Amino acid sequence: MPDATLRSGLVTLAGRPNVGKSTLLNRLVGQKISITSPRAQTTRHRLLGIKTTEQHQIVYVDTPGLHTDNKGMMNRQLNRVANASLQGVDCILLLIAASGWTKADEYPLQLAAGQGIPVILVINKLDLLKDRSELLPLMEMSSRKAEFAEIVPVSARTGANADDLENAILKRLPQQPFLYPADQISDRGERFLASELIREQIFRGFQQEVPYATAVSIEQFRRAKGALHVEATIWVEKEGQKPILIGKDGQRLKTVGSRARLAMQKLFGTRVHLHLWVKVREGWSDSERSLRSLGYSDET
Repeated sequence: MPDATLRSGLVTLAGRPNVGKSTLLNRLVGQKISITSPRAQTTRHRLLGIKTTEQHQIVYVDTPGLHTDNKGMMNRQLNRVANASLQGVDCILLLIAASGWTKADEYPLQLAAGQGIPVILVINKLDLLKDRSELLPLMEMSSRKAEFAEIVPVSARTGANADDLENAILKRLPQQPFLYPADQISDRGERFLASELIREQIFRGFQQEVPYATAVSIEQFRRAKGALHVEATIWVEKEGQKPILIGKDGQRLKTVGSRARLAMQKLFGTRVHLHLWVKVREGWSDSERSLRSLGYSDET
C-alpha cells in the first residue's frame, strides 16, 4: 500500500528569457543540472531537475524563455517546448526580476495564469536590488496583476529565501508516490549533459550571433582506463563563423574545450579527455529536418 505521507509533483519554471530560471533550478536541486550564461535563450530544451527527500519529491521542469518572437524555426520550436511544459503540471513558478515588470513579462504571465493551476510568483535577483524598500510596492502591485498562490522574493544566485520558496511549493504537491527513483536527479543522460556543457562555454565566450548559430552533437562518449573520452562536433551555420569559433592558432576553441572539460570532470566525477571539431551546416536553425537530427523536437 502506498505511503500516504509521500508527496510529489511537477513544477514548471516559466518566465521571459534571461530571468534566471536555470540558475534557480540548479539552486533548488542543489546541483548543476541546467547550463547558464548572461545571454538570453541559453536554454533550448525541456529539462527535469529532481529534488528528493524522505517524504517529498519535487520534479522541476526548466524550459526555454517564453517570448513572442516567432521568426525562424528555432524560435518557434523554443516557444512550443516552453508552452507545452506549462501543461499537465501541479504548479508553475513564474519568474520576474526584482527590478520590476517589463513588457516581456506579460506574455509568460498570460500563459501561466490561463492554466488553471497554482502559480507562485518568484521575484528573482533580489541580490541586485539596491534599495530593499522597493520590494514591498512591487509585491503589492504584482498581487493586483493576477491571483498568485504566493509571492516569494528570492536570489537564485545567493540562495536567499530558497527554503521559503521550496516550502511554498511543497504545499501545492499532491499526495502520491514518487514519480522517479529517489537517487535520480535528472531525466537527461550524460551525453546530453556533456553537449550542454560545451554549448555553455560557447555562450559564455562569444558575442553577437555566434552562440545562437551553434549546436553540439556528441560523436563518441565512452569510459576507458579510468577516464571519460568525449568527442564532439560544434555545428555553425556559415563558413565565416567557423574561424571566429576556432580563433587564431585554434586558441579560442582550446579555451572552450578546456573549460568544458573541467565542468565535465566536476559533474561526472572522473578525468575527461575532450576533443572538439567545428563543422558547417548551412541554415541548420531554420530547417526542421536539421533541428530534429540535432536533438530538437517538440518533446525536448
